[in-house]
Amino acid sequence: MIPLTAFRHLFASVAEEMGEALRQSAVSPNVKERLDYSCALLDARGQLVAHAAHIPVHLGSAHYTIPAILEVLSPKSGDVIILNDPHRGGTHLNDVTVVSPLFLGNRRVGFLMNRAHHADIGGVEPGSMVGAKDLTEEGLCLKPQHLIRQGKASAEVWKKFADVVRDPEATKGDLHAQIAALRRGQTRFVELVKRFGKKSTVQAMEGLVDHGEKLTRALLRSWPAGSAVACLHLDGPKTPQITCKTTLKSGKLRFDFSGTSPQVSGSWNTHQAVVASAVFYLLQSLAGEHLPETSGTLRCVQWKLPKRSLVASESPAGVALGNVETSQRIVDVCMEALRPLFFDAIPACSQGTMNNFLFGLRTKEGMSVYYETLCGGAGASAEAHGASVVQSHMTNTRNTPIEVMEEELPVRVHQLRIRKGSGGKGRHRGGDGLVKEVEFLADARVTVAGTRRQEGAPGAEGGDAGQAGRDSLLRKNQPSQRLSCGESVDLKKGDRIIIRSPGGGGWGPPDKKGN
Repeated sequence: MIPLTAFRHLFASVAEEMGEALRQSAVSPNVKERLDYSCALLDARGQLVAHAAHIPVHLGSAHYTIPAILEVLSPKSGDVIILNDPHRGGTHLNDVTVVSPLFLGNRRVGFLMNRAHHADIGGVEPGSMVGAKDLTEEGLCLKPQHLIRQGKASAEVWKKFADVVRDPEATKGDLHAQIAALRRGQTRFVELVKRFGKKSTVQAMEGLVDHGEKLTRALLRSWPAGSAVACLHLDGPKTPQITCKTTLKSGKLRFDFSGTSPQVSGSWNTHQAVVASAVFYLLQSLAGEHLPETSGTLRCVQWKLPKRSLVASESPAGVALGNVETSQRIVDVCMEALRPLFFDAIPACSQGTMNNFLFGLRTKEGMSVYYETLCGGAGASAEAHGASVVQSHMTNTRNTPIEVMEEELPVRVHQLRIRKGSGGKGRHRGGDGLVKEVEFLADARVTVAGTRRQEGAPGAEGGDAGQAGRDSLLRKNQPSQRLSCGESVDLKKGDRIIIRSPGGGGWGPPDKKGN
């Protein structure tokens, strides 16, 4: 008998190898350099069995992807299903998801899935993240449908991408890479079946999900019972707020988001799948490595989401920035609501933003669109200073190397350094953010969309807040101009953008010297 622990790692290795195949085959820097993708193995009902250590906001929402597909389709051998509709199994439109069924003989035993952020999916601005009033203006929206049906590609779907996106060749290349990753995953899964047998492999998939539930229930029973409420704004006090009441009792955990602001015009809204991602991430973080990354974990958790709110929006509400920014604030407010129950186990708030940097410009090859999320400071804890210049919480990507950025695009990076002193002071200091300065060597349309620009990341237990972020435009022979969040500007050759990302909050009161 092979222990479930062994199968847990074997199944995760399938997802890891899928991811490596995707990275090696991709075209865009966002996928091949920044690794903005995620891969997972799911059972026949769409329950998450295993995933690679990729992007939390992608992976928690995977619990909803296959059920959304099975409501309208019955995938057959040789099929590849594609979707990006946030309300039908997706996250936001840029995250294009492809899924293939796993068959052993005539029996469908599971699914393979990968989700990759495409730098552009159409919409009113390059990068498809800002400027839209609602989902219809954010770009191409695909309900679950066949990209490949029993081995034959759908010309109609490929044409939809070609007609809408600004860089169709990059999109085409990344989609082919996603398909190649599914095939690699299928090969590795079949090898597991040959090695351990069909019965043992399928039973292990089912057993891991149930095992995840048992371990989570035991974990929750070991935590202190109680209830607490927290409220945080998306940025400053005049921006939408997220309220969360946590209740831990008898081994059950409940999150109640009553009091959260209604959904808004624009792209700041999000939905249940992203809330699930935040909760899934929190459980994994607080449990260390004890919990298998399966849907069983979420069976022990409940959440109440007010309808048509910022965290449970309904179509056609825009969600592009909700996926990257509001998701971070959901994690923050849930952690703050858990703090009274855990105290030392909960660190101060991290930067709480992904500092989305987007631009579109023309090159000799045609239109190019660039997307990057930038790191910042992590919150300090009772045990240590916060880490500097790292991605935190709902994202887990790399930066694009300067050499790659300058080789592939007409830009010059003048600064990429630590923003010294931007972390909040305290017994333990918050981590520092970064400074990135980019000069454009051709005309471009540029956007920086990030929160924590009005107020910095809060400290904990008497620690100071980290410094807020700041985004600036430098034009030739003109004073520096501060950019507002999500503002898109036209740049001329020689203009520069400077991004200063937020620092993390400090933990504990500073000493007499202010450290």
